[in-house]
Amino acid sequence: MDSVIIDQLKNRDEKAFRQLVEEYQQMVFRTCMGIVHNADDADDVTQEVFIEAFNSIDKFRADSKISTWLYRIAMNKSLNFIRDHKRSKFFQSIGLKSTPDIPDEDHNFDQPFEALQQQQRKKIMDAAIDSLPENQRSAFVLHKVDDLSYKEISEIMAISLSSVESLIFRAKQNLRKKLLNCYKKDC
Repeated sequence: MDSVIIDQLKNRDEKAFRQLVEEYQQMVFRTCMGIVHNADDADDVTQEVFIEAFNSIDKFRADSKISTWLYRIAMNKSLNFIRDHKRSKFFQSIGLKSTPDIPDEDHNFDQPFEALQQQQRKKIMDAAIDSLPENQRSAFVLHKVDDLSYKEISEIMAISLSSVESLIFRAKQNLRKKLLNCYKKDC
């Protein structure tokens, strides 16, 4: 399947491009959302991922799956988005993160206090994840948000399996410390 669609994409077949988007759009969006924490921004980054994939299909080496290649592009585009927007978001929010998107089904208007608590917990967790070093954040998001195996993460990040294990272990330790500190300070 992958080799056929890749050949079609290299020939700039629009139908093949639509098929690629339909098949992988949700996966790419979840990855982007795990990094940028905002649905509108994740949509924008997702579009950039597929534009990049279409424009650089000739550079794709078939030594990995197309999904692995798309994950790499999605992670890079998402991390670049965070870097590019960090300065402007700082000035807009005076050092505070914007409130992350909460899906409508998570709102509970009968119990507004619980909904606010859930929103606050998500905001704290997103901020803690965002504060991780880039490689730890990438491995953690791929594992916990995208539910990928360590082997798949090692292929996407082009690192050894033991490096993935170490990154995720350190990410969990760092998150635990950050969250404990936050709760001690009553964030």
